[in-house]
Amino acid sequence: MKEQVLVSWSGGKDSALALGEILSSENYAVAALLTTITRDSDRISMHGVRRELLSRQAHALSLPLHEVFISNGATNDEYEWQMKEALAVYFKHGVRQIVFGDLFLEDIRRYRESFLKRIDMQPLFPIWQRDTSELIREFLRSGFRAIVVCVNAEKLDSTMVGQLIDQDFLSRLPRSVDPSGENGEFHSFVFDGPLFNEEIKFTVGETTLRDGHYFCDLIGA
Repeated sequence: MKEQVLVSWSGGKDSALALGEILSSENYAVAALLTTITRDSDRISMHGVRRELLSRQAHALSLPLHEVFISNGATNDEYEWQMKEALAVYFKHGVRQIVFGDLFLEDIRRYRESFLKRIDMQPLFPIWQRDTSELIREFLRSGFRAIVVCVNAEKLDSTMVGQLIDQDFLSRLPRSVDPSGENGEFHSFVFDGPLFNEEIKFTVGETTLRDGHYFCDLIGA
């Protein structure tokens, strides 16, 4: 019998690649996608994508979705409390591992390991230390499609948000920017690909600047 795991789901490309690795494994089955939502804005935390589109992703992936709500500017204590509440639900049913799409940030990995250890759970990192240039090329070769929804204004200008991730986008990235955006340079929303049973339709809304990031609003079609 396959072991049930949760998948930490941001809606972006690294989450999609990590999910793909788990779904292709003979050892694991996905109990649910786990996503943090900022309650005040009703959007995916950090990425700024509307909950409506998140729900459509889960439907297109034919997977359950568990949303964890936090306030705008939530402290780490609030985040951990809300996450513990959510994880306790699955712990009761034997789920002990959570999948993350982290690539090489050691401090993030240590934090996840430390936090989950306190509640007798463990992280899984199926794409850890993969070459990020090759990984983004694999993402495109596999047929995934994604749009940039957020960029760090110190790293990229506003023209890069709202762009499809393709070879042209990658060729325009400064050499100082990781091609997979692992240092937080940009975040994405995956709307089609080999794991999806349908493409998620949307229109591109306005771009806004807040908290040092450019955000592109996606509106469900």
